[in-house]
Amino acid sequence: MEGKRFRRLGLGGTFDLLHRGHEHILRLAFQLAERVVLALSTDELASEIKGRRVTPYEQRKKRVEEFLEGEGLKGRFEIVPIRDRLGTAVEDPEMEAVLLSLENASAASKINEERRRRGLKPVEIVFFEKVLAEDGKPISTSRILSGEIDREGRRLRV
Repeated sequence: MEGKRFRRLGLGGTFDLLHRGHEHILRLAFQLAERVVLALSTDELASEIKGRRVTPYEQRKKRVEEFLEGEGLKGRFEIVPIRDRLGTAVEDPEMEAVLLSLENASAASKINEERRRRGLKPVEIVFFEKVLAEDGKPISTSRILSGEIDREGRRLRV
């Protein structure tokens, strides 16, 4: 585990259209941990969170797996479906940390409250800032779908 802070880290998300922001966060997770549990939103949870239909779970899972394997990370991750926002972080006794965006900071205390309630040690919370597009706003799937930016964060229209 040379240079890694954690043995097992959790990261959750929808990963609807894999973009540069997602890729950055995924790489960061593997810089921090030897093994990453990627909690991927089910179609139902993703639609509830996003307020729209998303790419089907199996397609999103396959895209993330292909990206991670292309990064040479095969064997260092597992992808698990989650049906609620707290995911597997509240039930995995080996989880040492979770990686959250600053906008999801409120989930941090909920995760550790639930872990304590279940008799598990709290996890360390590591926050990341979203990757910005060239216009200074975060890269997001909704902005890509609206035709505002591309997956790299380049502006497509003014």
